[in-house]
Amino acid sequence: MKPFFVLVKCALGRSYEVAAAIADTEVASEIYSIAGDFDLLVKVYVDEGTDIGHFVNQRIHCVPGIADTRTIPTFKAF
Repeated sequence: MKPFFVLVKCALGRSYEVAAAIADTEVASEIYSIAGDFDLLVKVYVDEGTDIGHFVNQRIHCVPGIADTRTIPTFKAF
């Protein structure tokens, strides 16, 4: 399994709603509320070879209330 992170910016006042909707889709292993330019940090695991861009587009971007995202792929450093 390959982990990656998605920073999620929510429409004003919709952070809890968006977090609950992402949790309901069961695509995230962890969801955190964060401070700064984005509202949520979502940790996701996918099978090796899965196209992360398509995955995010099809499984995360469809959640109502998301205004913007940034995807952070991970690499094995050690």
